[in-house]
Amino acid sequence: MAIRAMVNGKEMQFQGPLSVAELLEGLGVSPRAVVVERNLVILDRDRFAEESVQDGDSIEIIRFVGGG
Repeated sequence: MAIRAMVNGKEMQFQGPLSVAELLEGLGVSPRAVVVERNLVILDRDRFAEESVQDGDSIEIIRFVGGG
C-alpha cells in the first residue's frame, strides 16, 4: 500500500505502513533534534514510534538550530 504525504512542502511516497520514527530514520534525521508537526498538531517525541503516517498527511519537520 503506497502512502503519499507532504513532508516539508514536498510530496513524497512511501510503502506503508510507516511510523513517524521510521520516516525520520529513512530521512536520516535524529528524532532528538527535531519537532514534528502532523496536520498542524505537534507530536509528542516519546510517541514517534507509535504515530503512523497516513495517506494525505502534511508533515513539517522542524530542526533545532543552535547559536548565540
